[in-house]
Amino acid sequence: MIHRWSIARRLFLANLLFVLALTFVVGTAAFVDARDRTYAEAGRRMAAVAVAVADSPLVLQAAASPDPSARLQPYALQVMEDADADFITIMAPDRTRWTHPRREELGQPYIGSITDALEGKVFTEITAGTLGPSVRTIAPVKDASGSVKALVAAGVTVRNVDVAVSGRIPALLAISGGLLVSGSVASWLLGRYLRRVTRGWGPEQLAQLFAYYESVLHSVREGVILIDPKGRVVMYNDQAAELLGLEPRDSGSDPADAPSLGDLPLAPSLKALFESGRTVHDEIHLTDSGVLVVNQGPAVGPDSPAGRPPAVFGTVATIRDRTEIESLGSELETMRTLSGALRAQTHEHANRLHTMVSLLELGRTDEALEFATHDLELSQQLTDDMVGSVQEPVISALIMGKAAEAHERGVELIVEASPAAGAAGIAIQDLVTILGNLLDNAIDAAADAPAPRRVGLTVTSERGGLGITVQDSGKGIEPDAVDNIFRYGFSTKEAGPFGRGVGLALVKQAVQRLAGTMTITSSGTAGGACFNVVLPPPAPHSVLEDQA
Repeated sequence: MIHRWSIARRLFLANLLFVLALTFVVGTAAFVDARDRTYAEAGRRMAAVAVAVADSPLVLQAAASPDPSARLQPYALQVMEDADADFITIMAPDRTRWTHPRREELGQPYIGSITDALEGKVFTEITAGTLGPSVRTIAPVKDASGSVKALVAAGVTVRNVDVAVSGRIPALLAISGGLLVSGSVASWLLGRYLRRVTRGWGPEQLAQLFAYYESVLHSVREGVILIDPKGRVVMYNDQAAELLGLEPRDSGSDPADAPSLGDLPLAPSLKALFESGRTVHDEIHLTDSGVLVVNQGPAVGPDSPAGRPPAVFGTVATIRDRTEIESLGSELETMRTLSGALRAQTHEHANRLHTMVSLLELGRTDEALEFATHDLELSQQLTDDMVGSVQEPVISALIMGKAAEAHERGVELIVEASPAAGAAGIAIQDLVTILGNLLDNAIDAAADAPAPRRVGLTVTSERGGLGITVQDSGKGIEPDAVDNIFRYGFSTKEAGPFGRGVGLALVKQAVQRLAGTMTITSSGTAGGACFNVVLPPPAPHSVLEDQA
């Protein structure tokens, strides 16, 4: 049954038992202390009475008389009444009583210790006598030479001392009761708070929930990251560490040691999103290693009483990798471009065939042969230039396709490639992404500009690497847009069926992945925009991996 109790109930019961034990211990200690203080106070008071009586000249004179009791008994009774003592016994050094509250005890031996008093010392003790247990002080009566001539014992019975102690019991009970009530109220308030924050769950349930929580974090394919209101990353799973390039972190680590967002190597757009805490759904972010889809929302606690808004413990963000989808989309766009180029070439070839057939039907054989030869020379020249200059056939095919597309849109594509330009060891997919998107943007810019519409492509060898320069005759790039042109989703053109603001962002990502550099220059309406990309030669192990 106890296993079904919540943490709040268990803590309340444990705290209540602790308060009860503490109250008992404190109450007992206070009672013992009060009793000891009362006994000590009674001993000091009896010592003062005994010493005062022993110092009286009457006692010394009466001790030398034949009948000391006759003079000392009335005196002792009077002092006993004035000092509120239960007995004052004046005795001879041989224990013979000269005074006593009971007359029948006169002349009887004193019951108690007198050894220290016979040595001239004053001492206090608790011992039993004819009146029962008592707190008493024995003081010697000395003559001028220092000899002990008599002894004085003054005391109060323990029964009367206990009555004085009993007078303090109500105060002790009040203090103990206050301690018990305050402790119980504190336990109830603490239990109520814990019941609210733990939702009435017991430790076994919380342990099971934490085990589920651990399993979910390490099994989901999405990255999960938790950020507290102070901007500290209190938790992220293995997938988030892989996507964001972070060191793996145990989910059970101390939140106080959590790193801040500023200490993590995050992309600027992701860091700005996490710091803002705003709610987003399927927002795209570009990093050096891929394209990420981020969802983010607040981590809200349970409803608070009295209509107060629930507590917000930070934000929770989930991250999905969209790099493969974007790569497939880029390849699909390339295929679409190539198919469009083939369609344009087919259409153009059909027109030329119709022209040649018509010339032959009209009997103009020489003109038909000249037209066919000239068309073949132009097509073969472009093919020979591409095959002879660019060693990679995929890049050659891409440039030829873009040339056909540009021609269809009324744009002249001028290609210059050095004989040594090659792409050995460089990822072909990244090259297609860089070259295809740069040419697409340049053709779009030139097609929207007035004649002459031209796009220049220069492919050169750069110290064993590859240099790509794309120049268009468009209107150029505004200076305030240069910093944002590579941001995912930013575009100076209206959105089309395939979206905008994607191509240049993918170009930047591919260039960074290949450890290259890219610069942009704009000459305004006269010279358009010029993109210059330099890709270094790949590392030897990368080449071997690509060949394998």
